[in-house]
Amino acid sequence: MATNRYWVVSLPAQNSASSLWSRLQESISKNSFDTPLYRFSTPDLRVGTLDSLLALSDDLLKSNSFIEGVSHKIRRQIEELERVSGVESGGLTVNGVPVDSYLTRFVWDEAKYPTMSPLREIVDNIHVQVARIEDDLKVRVAEYNNVRSQLNAINRKQSGSLAVRDLSNLVKPEDIITSEHLVTLLAVVPKYSQKDWLSNYETLTTYVVPRSSKKLYEDNEYALYTVTLFQRVADNFRTSARERGFQIRDFEHSSEAQESRKKELEKLMQDQESLKSVLLQWSYNSYGEVFSSWMHFCAVRVFVESILRYGLPPSFLAAVLAPSVKSEKKVRSILESLCDTTHRQCILEI
Repeated sequence: MATNRYWVVSLPAQNSASSLWSRLQESISKNSFDTPLYRFSTPDLRVGTLDSLLALSDDLLKSNSFIEGVSHKIRRQIEELERVSGVESGGLTVNGVPVDSYLTRFVWDEAKYPTMSPLREIVDNIHVQVARIEDDLKVRVAEYNNVRSQLNAINRKQSGSLAVRDLSNLVKPEDIITSEHLVTLLAVVPKYSQKDWLSNYETLTTYVVPRSSKKLYEDNEYALYTVTLFQRVADNFRTSARERGFQIRDFEHSSEAQESRKKELEKLMQDQESLKSVLLQWSYNSYGEVFSSWMHFCAVRVFVESILRYGLPPSFLAAVLAPSVKSEKKVRSILESLCDTTHRQCILEI
């Protein structure tokens, strides 16, 4: 993904914007030849009153932070989804045009934002559109994260310690005895207390079947044992086992429940893949929409700030530059040299 930093600048054009453009091109070429330079097209917008421009100028900074923030939010979402999907980024676009190209060849969309509309109306429309996309993003991400959380919970149950994990894939039907009088319990025994368990489980209560305990599984912390006893003493056994530091896990073997859990897991995995794919495609499209809105917003900012700095009628040159960090100071001095002493250039960083 492109990581270029751009400046959208405005310079006062006292006589001719074309001759100022030529002088700017010449100065950049001569003194900072490695700095890309492009003309930035701003339309003739409705000026309104000076008071309305001043009021709008105060709001433009806040709105710009909001729009920029949403674009970064979507971009981060794209990077995260591409990472977990193993998708190699082909670069972000606006209607199929790479974002860098869209910025450097920006053309105002008259159909979407009629230039005869009041500036406040244009700005509010942009803000509302971006806010709507942000709301949509929140809903879609929440839906995707909900499915991910459910899957993570299932995976934790399947891969966690024996104290919490699902036991259905560790216990076979033949491991469990259930009859009118007998019952098999599952004991989770700390790994280093296994000798204690084997020496004492038969004495934790009466009516425990001798030598009935069998180890089914062992992880880093615990071992899983069966024990068979009379049903009427099961509660006493649980209590005594707990007092000795052994955990009796509730378990009922059901092939139907196991099949149901398997289907639930498969559905969640399919849902996650589907939501991830849809969210990624939506994010690509929405990033393009937000970036386009942001560039129109920047055009309004340049127009408003230029009038407030240079006065009426509007007479300024707008351009886009991409100076390297080491060239920034030099480029600033070039821009200053093209302004008279009563004016200061307007620079917006993107």
